[in-house]
Amino acid sequence: MRVLLITYYWPPAGGSGVQRWLKFVKYLPSFGVEPLVYTVKNPSYAVEDLSLSHEVPKDLWVITKSIWEPNTLLGRLKLKKTKQSAGFLDPNPTFFGRQMLYIRANYFIPDSRKFWIKPSVRKLTSFVKENKVDVIITTGPPHSLHLIGAALKNKTGVKWVADFRDPWTNIDYFHNLPLTNKARRKHHDLETMVLNQANAVVVVGKFMKKEFDDRNDKVVVISNGFDDENLPGEVILDTKFSISHIGMMNADRNPKILWKALKELMEESEDFAQDLSVKLIGKCDREVYQSIADFKLQHHVSFVAYVPHKDVLKFQRSSQLLLLAVNRVPSAKSVVTGKVFEYLQSKRPIIGIGPVDGDLAEILNETGSGKMIDFDDLTSLKGLLRKQYALYKAGGLNSQAQHIDQYHRKNLTKDLATLLKSL
Repeated sequence: MRVLLITYYWPPAGGSGVQRWLKFVKYLPSFGVEPLVYTVKNPSYAVEDLSLSHEVPKDLWVITKSIWEPNTLLGRLKLKKTKQSAGFLDPNPTFFGRQMLYIRANYFIPDSRKFWIKPSVRKLTSFVKENKVDVIITTGPPHSLHLIGAALKNKTGVKWVADFRDPWTNIDYFHNLPLTNKARRKHHDLETMVLNQANAVVVVGKFMKKEFDDRNDKVVVISNGFDDENLPGEVILDTKFSISHIGMMNADRNPKILWKALKELMEESEDFAQDLSVKLIGKCDREVYQSIADFKLQHHVSFVAYVPHKDVLKFQRSSQLLLLAVNRVPSAKSVVTGKVFEYLQSKRPIIGIGPVDGDLAEILNETGSGKMIDFDDLTSLKGLLRKQYALYKAGGLNSQAQHIDQYHRKNLTKDLATLLKSL
């Protein structure tokens, strides 16, 4: 069986988005599925991780096509303050920045990679037929790639799977975009068209499945996961009471309740203040820096903008505690950050701040790997931190994670192969 994956993010792109399909492609041949990859020749990635390029199978057939992106032009105009390429929306952009954001939100629908749709359809229509492709897979964001899948299905009759790593109209920043009513309707109409026409839809969490179930009767949950290759050797735990967060932290994800809790615990205990060390690995919004300054935590927090994935694994395994900060947005219950699965693999205790009845909370509960605290539950958060600190001082702060093999990349790929063959 042969499948064609259409993806914007591919090595040397960094981040969790590229790892999902890099790992699927790696393991699919083990289940009788030959993957081909179609991606961009000249991408504009916010972050790169050259170490991931070494994981691309040497015999993989990768087809590329150049793309024109408005992002490139915006970069030349030095509109970096909008921070959209990094997943951030600047709460106080310049006037010119606001104008550019308005144009991008309302004229580049579904996103700024829309100009890759028609050239890709022209290139791939004959390719799919000539190379006997059985199933086409598109993964978004960017969700413009799903429009490529829809067009190819209509032109070739080949089955098509739409993979949603993140929601479309329910994504965390959608409600902050300066969309006109017409543009908002167009987004919803395109989303519904994709869901109606796809032969199957893959999502990363149960809440997203519920959101899509009414528009496609074959919505399947295949989460992100972890791989056991490239794990670091022996890792020594931090001597400090370290709390580490891996990944970008934008304004919606800024855990102000944590900064408040840490400040109050430091005031209550000199030992806690001396032992505390917070590590934020990944880009942070300036609001995060400001919050940390407001609570006078600067001397206890270290910032690392970006590290290769292999070094991320070391940070996770050496930290005393791992922090999951969920975006405080209407879709918070459906947020399933890719990092949670590698957190599980690191076998360090996890503290989550977000909905206690969301997808992430269910994962923490069923694996016994940590606890989710509600956005506003300061009392419970301080109580949990006190408990974990006491265990740390006694040398007994360990993870109780179990039943995590279901999230191994190879097991998840088996589920994907089963779906593909069913089509």
